[in-house]
Amino acid sequence: MIKRIVPAFVAVALLVLVVILGSALFVIEQAEQGIIVQFGEPVGDVVATPGLHWKLPFIQEVRRFDKRLLAWDGDVSQIPTLGREFIVVDTTARWRIVDPLQFLRSVRDELGARTRLDDIIDSVVRDIVSSADLEEIVRSHDWEVDAEALEEEALIREDVDLEKPKLGRQRLEQQMLVAASRLMPELGIEIVDVRIKRINYIESVRRQVESRMISERQSIAAKFRSEGEGRSQEILGNMERKLREISSEAKRQAEEIRGKADAEATRTYGQAYGADAEFFAFLRTLESYRAMGANTTLMIGADAEFFRYLESTHQP
Repeated sequence: MIKRIVPAFVAVALLVLVVILGSALFVIEQAEQGIIVQFGEPVGDVVATPGLHWKLPFIQEVRRFDKRLLAWDGDVSQIPTLGREFIVVDTTARWRIVDPLQFLRSVRDELGARTRLDDIIDSVVRDIVSSADLEEIVRSHDWEVDAEALEEEALIREDVDLEKPKLGRQRLEQQMLVAASRLMPELGIEIVDVRIKRINYIESVRRQVESRMISERQSIAAKFRSEGEGRSQEILGNMERKLREISSEAKRQAEEIRGKADAEATRTYGQAYGADAEFFAFLRTLESYRAMGANTTLMIGADAEFFRYLESTHQP
């Protein structure tokens, strides 16, 4: 009987020991830090060294916190700028837990921390955006523009400020970071940076801006179209002028060639006539005979000069 009880007792003892060890041992990962809590209150220092650690079984538990950078994304907010332009601002931030004890006492966990960050960062962003001009929010501090190039393209309106911003978005984001960081030590949190992800006009203002942009582009297109039509007329005018010059020059050269040809023909005829005037007259008369044709009737006298060569052919 005893021999049966002893193994069972040993087995139970081993099982209890395993349970106790399982409850007493815990592991901290490389990216974690932990705090031992007893009856809801932290006990001892922060456990930040990765590896195996001990705690009192059953009455103590471990709260684990991430060492890495964590992301915070705020709600998209509608905020008026200093110039009363209503814009939609989407903000993000990166933060980490630097004092787990204070973090545990103040916000308990990451969910509580994000709730506090929503209140703090949203408030800071709203205060800074509402006290800055729109140009300061959308432009960088080193923003520069070639005004002469824009003037040539007719892209500058009279109400557009092309001066370099005094602060710029980066410095406004730095102001947001400084203002939000003042409240972080009491939460055990460090804010690493605050960034504006996106800025846009509200729907009603965006439609007005889009309409104005369309109007400006149509105006620029009309200007380019007018310049193109003027250039086209100039090119067509030059082409017609060149065409008239070429036609006039061609006619002049044709007349010169025709005059030279007529002069050469006249000279040739004159030389031929001068070489044998009688033969030339005879040849011209024969050509006139041939030109009359078979059915030609002439009403002239029999002694006319036109029949001189015909009559001479019948003379003995």
